[in-house]
Amino acid sequence: MPKQKSFCDYVVEHVNQAATLISLDPYIHSILTKTINEVTINFPVKMEDGRIEMFTGYRVQHNNVMGPFEGGIRFHPTLGIEEVRVLANCMTWKAAIANIPFGGASGGIQFDPTRYTFNDLERITRRFTFALGNNIGPEYDILAPDVGTNSQIMAWILDTYLSTMPPHKRQACKHVVTGKPIKSGGSQGRDKATGQGIAFLVQKWAEEKNFNLKGATYIVQGFGNVGSWTARLLKPLGVRLIAVEDFTGAIFNPEGIDPDDLCEYVKKNRKIAGYAQAKSVDHKTFLQTRADIFVPAALENQINSETAPLLNVKLLAEGANGPTDPEGDQILRKKGIDLIPDILCNSGGLIVSYFEWLQNKRSEFWELEEVDSKLHTKIISAYNLVIDKSKELKADLRTAAYASALSRLERVYKRRGIFP
Repeated sequence: MPKQKSFCDYVVEHVNQAATLISLDPYIHSILTKTINEVTINFPVKMEDGRIEMFTGYRVQHNNVMGPFEGGIRFHPTLGIEEVRVLANCMTWKAAIANIPFGGASGGIQFDPTRYTFNDLERITRRFTFALGNNIGPEYDILAPDVGTNSQIMAWILDTYLSTMPPHKRQACKHVVTGKPIKSGGSQGRDKATGQGIAFLVQKWAEEKNFNLKGATYIVQGFGNVGSWTARLLKPLGVRLIAVEDFTGAIFNPEGIDPDDLCEYVKKNRKIAGYAQAKSVDHKTFLQTRADIFVPAALENQINSETAPLLNVKLLAEGANGPTDPEGDQILRKKGIDLIPDILCNSGGLIVSYFEWLQNKRSEFWELEEVDSKLHTKIISAYNLVIDKSKELKADLRTAAYASALSRLERVYKRRGIFP
């Protein structure tokens, strides 16, 4: 049996395809196919009950030609070096498309955080941060929240890192972490940034297509931070949520599901299953739901040769990393379904992380209106860049997005040269 391709394999395919299309310089292509540093850490943690448990953590730094490394910290039981490697790659492409002076990185710990107490999570997080040591830093590698982590985790990372700094340097190092609580130096709008970026891009798509969002319908796969915020931010635009799916199942209500009410339910129950204002449906029925917009905000490779034919939507806005595989891409194009690719669509979190980093460096605090305005400017500029590249190359938007990132990185390398 042939080996099933992974998300990493698909990203490599996309990069190679775009590189060929723009005739990327071979030596630059070679550089960008490799990571600069890969750190694997095995570390012990003494738990609240006194037992000792071993954990494996990772930090992969892909490329920093445009600026310091930046990327999420993920806590997940299946996390491995290959997944972290491809996530670090994706951060490089996102930063290049959005013209953010960051490079790409990613990391995390291989464990299930839901199985541990609050106090044990703190111990694990702090021990991992200490073990990373000089592999991170506010002008070298900046950490951010990802799957399984949140602002509280970021606050623990920050406090641990600062405790390793000389006292006179601590206040100058707060930007080692983004996605922090606001009282710890976080930014307004960071929690909703990815969802806000998706909402801005959906609005832009609707304007270009002369499509009226008021009264339109949408479905969401995954109702964590990205999915729930996207749903809440589309609500004021008059778009009606009619179906949602998470790891516990799917729900449907043709009259509409109130995203705010569903968020309150999920906050209490940690799942959408059992939500009384919608009926339960199976996975296939969810995917076949007739709607205008589909936001996959869950796992990789959800839209593939088996599931893509089921979709009955006009736009697919990728909130997750790698939700569509190449076979799914081809089917979507044949069906005439528009797609906003992940490395553009979900870049709002990276963009606002950069804003938080800047605020910390400058000892500033921006109001929400300013953050949202700057995010809108950045992400719409990135969208226009990809649209223009698509027209120039006569390519689909995913290929155009990778081509835009590679072209920008190539220009930087050619201007800087290679040492010695």
